[in-house]
Amino acid sequence: MAAPLLEVRDLHAGYGRAEVLTGLNLQLAAGQVVTVIGPNGAGKSTTLNALMGLLPARGQVLFDGADIADTTLEERVMLGLALVPERRELFGTMPVEDNLVLGGYRPMKLRIPKWRDGLDRVYGLFPRLKERRTQLAGTLSGGERQMLAVGRALMAQPKLLMLDEPSLGLAPLVVREIFGIITQLRAQGVSILLVEQNARAALEVADHGYVLETGEIKLHGAAAQLAGDPRVVETYLGAGRSRASEPASVHVA
Repeated sequence: MAAPLLEVRDLHAGYGRAEVLTGLNLQLAAGQVVTVIGPNGAGKSTTLNALMGLLPARGQVLFDGADIADTTLEERVMLGLALVPERRELFGTMPVEDNLVLGGYRPMKLRIPKWRDGLDRVYGLFPRLKERRTQLAGTLSGGERQMLAVGRALMAQPKLLMLDEPSLGLAPLVVREIFGIITQLRAQGVSILLVEQNARAALEVADHGYVLETGEIKLHGAAAQLAGDPRVVETYLGAGRSRASEPASVHVA
């Protein structure tokens, strides 16, 4: 069996003296979409920020066969990690296309041939960005800004794309569009770690899921089976769905 692309062992992280993650463990195989769901304050964004090197952390982070726990943010970017943060962090006074080109810093630095061809791929996924390529990023709608943030991350040709609450603050129609793009990326073999409060949508597009509560993984298993687990249904999906018996392959951490 191939080694996981990402394996996190006993990860502790937080802000100052306040520890948020208290021994987190998770795995992601190449080509998988893995989602981490949970309530506000559970530590979902903290997980991504720690993995990206934005927060000090303790524990093992194995990425593509190497322990990257002591590497810097810049080193992790060059190794192939890309994060789309919750706040998107676009350059609002720059045009859409300039934002995308800046996302290509990694392949440019690595001298990957024809890295600018990534623009065509992004415009294929997000035709609206092509229409607005000369428009300032700060003038885009919320959904368009999210598309631009994802597109900029894809320009880095990442080995692992990490998405922090991509549906946050978006209208339902736009949320469906964003998750449709995640489904397309999954079909193309893009490895994705998805942190999301919209548990229903996340479990529909993911291969595997983790339920994070108060800094610890409480449940994990195949996404389809988690979606039928009574505890997940009651807490995250609404009690209106049928309550199938607990699937055997859903693991209590």
